[in-house]
Amino acid sequence: MYWLELIVLTLYTGALSFIFLYSLSQLHLVHLYRKAKRKNKLPKKEAIGPDYDYPVVTVQLPVYNELYVVERLIDAVAAFDWPKEKLEIQVLDDSNDETVELIAAKVGEWQQKGLDIQHVRREDRKGFKAGALQYGTEIAKGEFFAVFDADFVPEEDFLRNTIPHFEQDPRIGVVQTRWGHINEKYSMLTKLQAFGLNTHFFVEQNGRSTGGHFLNFNGTAGVWRKECIEEAGGWKADTLTEDLDLSYRAQLKDWRIFYISEAVAPAELPAAMGAIKSQQYRWTKGAAEVSKKLLPKVLKAPLPLATKFHATFHLLNSAIFICIVITALLSVPVLFIRNLSSGWQILINVSTIFLLGYVFLIIFYWNGFKEEKVGFWKKLKDFVPQMFMLLSVFLGLSIHNATAVFEGLIGKKTPFIRTPKFNIVSKKDSWKGNKYFKKKINPLTMLEGFLSLYFIAGLGFAFYFQDFALLPFHILLSLGFMLVFYYTVQHTRHA
Repeated sequence: MYWLELIVLTLYTGALSFIFLYSLSQLHLVHLYRKAKRKNKLPKKEAIGPDYDYPVVTVQLPVYNELYVVERLIDAVAAFDWPKEKLEIQVLDDSNDETVELIAAKVGEWQQKGLDIQHVRREDRKGFKAGALQYGTEIAKGEFFAVFDADFVPEEDFLRNTIPHFEQDPRIGVVQTRWGHINEKYSMLTKLQAFGLNTHFFVEQNGRSTGGHFLNFNGTAGVWRKECIEEAGGWKADTLTEDLDLSYRAQLKDWRIFYISEAVAPAELPAAMGAIKSQQYRWTKGAAEVSKKLLPKVLKAPLPLATKFHATFHLLNSAIFICIVITALLSVPVLFIRNLSSGWQILINVSTIFLLGYVFLIIFYWNGFKEEKVGFWKKLKDFVPQMFMLLSVFLGLSIHNATAVFEGLIGKKTPFIRTPKFNIVSKKDSWKGNKYFKKKINPLTMLEGFLSLYFIAGLGFAFYFQDFALLPFHILLSLGFMLVFYYTVQHTRHA
């Protein structure tokens, strides 16, 4: 029993320690962001002068079976306020359904209006999105490449708000913009996603950028310099997050990523739990694959220690889910050890201190939420329930995401799984009948339902032992797994 208790407490404390250190890195990004904002050093949009020499820009739209949103995307980029003779649009279409005909008709419509827009088809889907982007890059005319996923609806001034920033420094290889949300108010799930993404784009991206640390192209709503892509080795399909991979390879070659949060590109958020899970799977597994591939190179590179510190936790951020699963599953046995064993008090006290990591994450998200232009008390009243629900769902997705991370770390390869797009903007819209929605429930969903019961039992043991130190954690866990289980089943049944 002694050794079993030692193993449990060591794993529990070790996982909490990683969460604590990760949270410290996020807290430092808050400091960098607030400092830059206080000193008015966050980048601003620049007006284009009358003598501006417009470069040739290629807009790349990598799409695969986007029946419901592709026309909306093409119309949006076709309306860009940029000289027609300096604009090329590539619809990089790997579709194998009716999307092909829709794109062909829409492309033909804009070609008749004098736009240089091409419907680019490959022989096969080799390399998925990365393969399509690399194929398009090799045949493109542009000096710069703006990339948009199918769920985006960029505004007409997007290129005018991004391209001029490349003139500041010839080593700027990417200009990344902030994502907007066209369906944020659709449901609780879209509100929570917007909440989390806003914090990423306001705090993380600004903090890393103004602090001079590595950041990432977000896969869409950004512009690449062709020379940067070529020098970094081009788009690669050996990870599921080709954007993070190329971002780090470029920065290791001394290219810069310029981030501007004032420029916003609206997009549709996934509204169904199945779509959220597929997106989270790709992001977390891909991040794990990139960390395995590039973290050793980052640590060996001649970079400042602070940059290595932030890059390490940036690349390992998906590993947080493995640590969450470890601390969650072991928290119930720890409750028993706390109350039925003796001699472990020092280790238990240390592990309790490391729970502060979750407090640091709340501070991190509060600073992203502070961007809302409302009074303090109204802001606080909105923040508390949203933060509670965000943490719950975040924890509820941990077993799903930890599985993806584990697969990435052990090198298990899986195809690029697209996030189904629904064209859901208002509350009257629905994904019912959407042909891309998977109507099969993953066995992992059953485990999520079981875990909600497991942590409800943890709540019962807290009252039995009259030990409430882990009570908030178990409330969040039981509710989170219950919500993820419920929404997965409910959304699948109504597909």
